[in-house]
Amino acid sequence: MFRIWAKTVKDGKIVRQFTYENEEKLTWSHFLHYLFDICRELDVPTPVLLKTHILNFGKFNHVRFYPRDFVEPVDFDYLLLEHLVL
Repeated sequence: MFRIWAKTVKDGKIVRQFTYENEEKLTWSHFLHYLFDICRELDVPTPVLLKTHILNFGKFNHVRFYPRDFVEPVDFDYLLLEHLVL
């Protein structure tokens, strides 16, 4: 089981947040599917996922997606995903 705390931040304040929970083990090959579910729940566009994003999440337990990572315009400064370690 794993949890990911997702939040959109604008001007240093959390605008929206959501805790994604999944009963299966965290697998990097399914990370894009987790990102789809999180973005759908937060009602934000899905960012372009690069290998560096996955590596940062694996190494530092968090990753930031900036407006330049999205194809569509967004109304926040960044989307932050944090792995909540149990």
